[in-house]
Amino acid sequence: MLVLSRKVNEQIVIGDNVRVTVVSIRGNQIRLGFEAPPEVLIFREELRPGHALHHSPAGAADVIHEAVDCPSLQLANGRD
Repeated sequence: MLVLSRKVNEQIVIGDNVRVTVVSIRGNQIRLGFEAPPEVLIFREELRPGHALHHSPAGAADVIHEAVDCPSLQLANGRD
């Protein structure tokens, strides 16, 4: 496992076409933005297909993709 430290608005690039941006940090909560082509599926671990739902923490039914009002972060291919 690779462990990296990033600050707000800093990015991590995975391969040639996946970009992860630290959108905000509030206490122990970090908001991440993901840019990827439509064929790259992005899921929260507890919502991954085939994952046992009875182990899901509270809030697992929340929206997977949430629009973020961040001028430096554009949503890839119109996904929100």
